[in-house]
Amino acid sequence: MFEFGIKDIIDITLVALMLYYVYRLMRESRSLNVFFGLMMFFIIWIFVSHILEMRLLGAILDKLVSVGVLALIILFQSEIRKFLYDLGAHQRFQSLKRLFGKRRDREADKTHILPIVMACLSLSKNLVGALIIVERTTPLDDIVDTGERIDADINQRLIENIFFKNSPLHDGAMIISEKRIKAAGCILPVSHDTDIPKDLGLRHRAALGISQESDALAIVVSEETGNISCAERGKFSLRLSAKDLEELLTAV
Repeated sequence: MFEFGIKDIIDITLVALMLYYVYRLMRESRSLNVFFGLMMFFIIWIFVSHILEMRLLGAILDKLVSVGVLALIILFQSEIRKFLYDLGAHQRFQSLKRLFGKRRDREADKTHILPIVMACLSLSKNLVGALIIVERTTPLDDIVDTGERIDADINQRLIENIFFKNSPLHDGAMIISEKRIKAAGCILPVSHDTDIPKDLGLRHRAALGISQESDALAIVVSEETGNISCAERGKFSLRLSAKDLEELLTAV
C-alpha cells in the first residue's frame, strides 16, 4: 500500500519550488517555449519508461535524457550561472561574507572614490562617454582579459585621458579592482532586455549586462546628454548627482 507522509510533502514542495524558479529564469531569458518543451518531454519520458514500461522506446528516451542534461548545461550556461550567482548573493550568505571578511576603512576608501567621482563629473561636463566597472566580490578576470591591462593607481587625469574621444581605449570599459585601475578597453556582455528605455545606448546595455552577471557597480557617462547613471544588480539609477555617485561607490 502506498504511504504518503510528511517527507513526501516536503519532497513535492521542493520540486515545485525548483520548477518555479527554472520557469522564472526561462521567462526572463525569453526561453519560455523551451521550458514547456522540456516539461512535455519529461512527462512523456516518465509515462513511457515508468508507467507503460516500454523497453525499447524507454531505453532511447533514457539515453536522450542522459545526453540532454549535458546539452542543457551548454545551452543555458548563462542562466545557470545567474542562478548560482543569485544563490550566493542571498542576504544570509552576504552576511556570512561580511562576518568572515575583512573590515574596510571607509575613510581610506574615499581617497580612491573621489578621483572616480571627479573624473565622471568632468567627463559629464564635456559630454565625453565613459563606462567604468567597479569590481565587488565577483571576480572579473575574464572581462579584464578582453582589454588592455593597466594596473595603475586610481587617478582622475588618467581616467579622463583613457576616455578622451581620440583615445584608442575610449570605446571599451574600464575595470577597477582592489583600488586600482586593472584594465581599459574591455568588452562586456550586453543585456538584451526589452524594457530598457529607448534613449539609452550600447554603453547602458553593457553596464546592465555586467550588473546582471555579477555584483559589480557599473558607472555610465552618456556622450549625448552627459547624464551619469549606475547599473547595479540588474537595475538602473539614472541622472545621478556627485553625492549620489559617491554614496554608491562608498557602499561598494
